[in-house]
Amino acid sequence: MILPSIITAQKLTYKDASLPIEERVSDLLSRMTVEEKVGQMLMFGAHRITKKGADGALVITQWGKPHLSNSLGGIKFPFQEESPEESARLNNELQKKIIESNRFGIPTLFVGEAYNGVDAKGCTVFGRPLNLATSWNLELTHDVWSVIGRESRLRGWHMVHSPVGDIARDPRFGRMSEGYGEDTYLTTEMLVAAVKGVQGSYDKSAPNTTHIGAVVKHFAGYSQVVGGRNFAAVEVSPRVLRDELLPPFKAAVQRGHALAIMPSHGDINGVASHGNPWLLTELLRNQWGFNGYVVSDAYDVGRLNFLMKVAENKEEAVKLGLKAGVDLDLYSEDVYVLLPEMVKKDPSLLPYIDRAAASMLRTKFILGLFENPYIDANETKKEVRSKANLSLAKKMDEESLILLKNENDILPLSKKTPRKIALIGPLLGEETVNTFNKIAGKKVSFVAEKGYELTNRNTKHPELTPRNDKALDKMVNLAKDADLSILFVGGDRFTAQEATFFKWVIGDRATIEPVGEQNELIQRVKALGKPVIVVLKHRRTLAFNIINENADAVLDCWEMTEFGDELIAKALFGEFSPSGKLPVTVPRTIGQIPYHYSMKEISFFKDYLFLESGPLYPFGFGLSYTKFAYSEPKLSSDVLERDGIIKVSVNVTNTGKVTAKEVVQMYIKDMFGSVLRPDKELKGFEKIELKPNETKTVEFTIRPEMLVFTGIEMKPVLEAGDYEVMIGTSSQEYKKTSFRLK
Repeated sequence: MILPSIITAQKLTYKDASLPIEERVSDLLSRMTVEEKVGQMLMFGAHRITKKGADGALVITQWGKPHLSNSLGGIKFPFQEESPEESARLNNELQKKIIESNRFGIPTLFVGEAYNGVDAKGCTVFGRPLNLATSWNLELTHDVWSVIGRESRLRGWHMVHSPVGDIARDPRFGRMSEGYGEDTYLTTEMLVAAVKGVQGSYDKSAPNTTHIGAVVKHFAGYSQVVGGRNFAAVEVSPRVLRDELLPPFKAAVQRGHALAIMPSHGDINGVASHGNPWLLTELLRNQWGFNGYVVSDAYDVGRLNFLMKVAENKEEAVKLGLKAGVDLDLYSEDVYVLLPEMVKKDPSLLPYIDRAAASMLRTKFILGLFENPYIDANETKKEVRSKANLSLAKKMDEESLILLKNENDILPLSKKTPRKIALIGPLLGEETVNTFNKIAGKKVSFVAEKGYELTNRNTKHPELTPRNDKALDKMVNLAKDADLSILFVGGDRFTAQEATFFKWVIGDRATIEPVGEQNELIQRVKALGKPVIVVLKHRRTLAFNIINENADAVLDCWEMTEFGDELIAKALFGEFSPSGKLPVTVPRTIGQIPYHYSMKEISFFKDYLFLESGPLYPFGFGLSYTKFAYSEPKLSSDVLERDGIIKVSVNVTNTGKVTAKEVVQMYIKDMFGSVLRPDKELKGFEKIELKPNETKTVEFTIRPEMLVFTGIEMKPVLEAGDYEVMIGTSSQEYKKTSFRLK
């Protein structure tokens, strides 16, 4: 056996950082055995490979030792529960051990997740990705994900299985807050900003040594599962797939240069995504030019056999996944590990193994791991949870809050008016009353009562807590003695979570109304004849009709950062005006689903018996503490040439008394098409800040490619005809003009 030290001493092409990456990949691959190549195609959970010993030293498990001789494609969640500095130290030691244990000194990718910031101890806690969508702020999204990428790298990680490009249109689905809402355009722009942020705006011009790689998921159509149930089948038309579900992923690849893709648990037209060569090779690689790696979702190559039932045995599952284009097998210890023996019997598998191993090596070269495999723990201590990062978390909260209702301008509350306020409800936090006391000042006093938990907080199978009349009475009595009440209601993290493969882990719901006695609580408090303000916290869209009807004001928060209570209090007491907008349509009932603003026009033709028309709140909606006046939109031309552009502009004026931000939204409607077209589609937005009486001109550019859709022959078409342009404050409140495409 040739020792790594001997190989290092040789002048090898793959060791020369001045050479193009493809040359280095080709050279290294040519030197590797099949076993070493397959090693690059395996990823195990960190607990299978390593742990921290009682004395703090790194320990390699007996199970893990043999795997280190072939390096590994990746290790998931190494030292997730350690502090950032300790994680950096241990990951440095682990990487050193791996590099010294294999012939070529190949490093391993250390991988995590990022839903509320880096999913690891001691990192900055951000809000859910959907909260970034409520901000409608692309620069903020980029900056938040840049911090995620930097903090990941500083603890010794190199990739995260994030961000999510799924279009979330079914609130029964427990994972809807992982993405950016119901709209294709908003999701696309948010996703590109996130990918560029987490990857440090990597543009292939130099190795990425400061940030990490993005694993964009779940490709594709994952959140369209029937019944909103994780792992269920996906039923979408080919046209919806092409026009609405694929564009975010295409943009992540071509504009964001995402380094990796994770396929969906589900299927497309009956073909399992993990065994779909059209999806993972023809479309992703050949048409879009993707040059990264494809990693399975947990165990999903094996599931081609034992769940999807499209492979009769493990070997057939391996062939399906490998030939489709899955490069890296996540967690499964009994699928891709079969390849060294399988290729002896079937040499035709070798080119696919070479493709997969090359994709993994390429990523490691791109991330600079052959030259810079270790982390400076001093930098970790200095940068992780820095003042700037924590300040950014607060900014995310400030920009994501949505004011849905404000009867008689009850908000903002005055700090100068002496009053007693009751803070009540099952979503009340432990430190909420202390935080509110600090923000409101001495003239406002607070009494607080949580009452009860919504659930038993069982992570695997949460159950609703039994009715508690004493708790209800206590909250109502507290409200009775107060001048007004602020109710903290909605849903906790246990009422909307990922339903994992293990049957006892449940997270999807069959209903979308607020659970428990929350409706009764607000009705009883409202009956006291005093003002009621609702702070709505949740991870899924809720049909909160009764809460909305009885509230004088509703502040929609979704799931905020660790500073959520502080920014909620500042918003309620007028330190800033809420500027968030809904990235989803809020239905009145589950019976309206599917229900998103961009459905085909005929879907809105008829209403339901005994139900008020329209949504509870429309996509793009959000109030402010001021008013904005829009001028009539002006077009630079009323004719769009096929190789030209049109500029459309509108003047927006702050007619109120406070400085505030507004999201100016542009929608376009194709008036007639060869196939049924959406009622309208978001095609542009800009968030602006205006002082009282200030006017700003907002200009959008309309390009022909924005009007392309999948035509009657299932090919992209650009059809001449009339188009309507709508610019305004939501998908239902706007001013319009029109142009004609020649």
